[in-house]
Amino acid sequence: MPIIADMHTHTIVSGHAYSTLQENLRAAKERGLLFMATTEHGPAMPQAPHRYYFGNMSVLPREVDGVRLLTGVEANIMNVDGELDLADRYLRKLEYVAVGLHRDCIPPGSQEENTAAILAAIRNPYVDAVVHPGNPAYPIDFLKVLLAAAEAGVLIEINNSSLVRSRAGSTDRCREIARLAAQHGVQVVLGSDAHWSGHVGVLDEAYNMAIDAGIPPENILNLDATRLENFIEQRRRRKQG
Repeated sequence: MPIIADMHTHTIVSGHAYSTLQENLRAAKERGLLFMATTEHGPAMPQAPHRYYFGNMSVLPREVDGVRLLTGVEANIMNVDGELDLADRYLRKLEYVAVGLHRDCIPPGSQEENTAAILAAIRNPYVDAVVHPGNPAYPIDFLKVLLAAAEAGVLIEINNSSLVRSRAGSTDRCREIARLAAQHGVQVVLGSDAHWSGHVGVLDEAYNMAIDAGIPPENILNLDATRLENFIEQRRRRKQG
């Protein structure tokens, strides 16, 4: 099945990426994507954009050359209480809020501490997805996280970059996450985690892992435009309700 969306991309605004938003959108169009989420790192990450950047995303066009642009963030989980580095008044305006654990924002803890941090973030009604949960620097209880995400309607990401260039040691852990997601009917999302336009829409490894694990296509958000639109709309109503 064709992949119609990349839900995890960065631009030069994140401070350690190498392309502009327009370059990323051009790459998305060239790859035949219908959707692209722009998800800069939250403000606690060194060199990341100020919170005002996220507050001003309403100026961005809804669509560029046939590619639906989704406004988002890769927010940082800051502590075991699940506190994020962007206030709710900004999060509620964004279409796609992904959260993750990053060394510059929260030191790696025990499996219990890391799991508690993610579980608390999942309970935040503005959170839509958990990114790169297979990162070996942050061991977590996969089943607890997946079941909590499913109950909250939060997506679990299979991160393509983790399988090819980032977070060494992630592959076996991501494979186990995919296996559990298939077993328990958990919805997943594929993200390139592109930090250069040439990687936008490159999701082959993540897609193959999801399919090989037995995750049905209807539980992979990136494969159906109507399902993705419905997800964004349902989450929008929850954030504004």
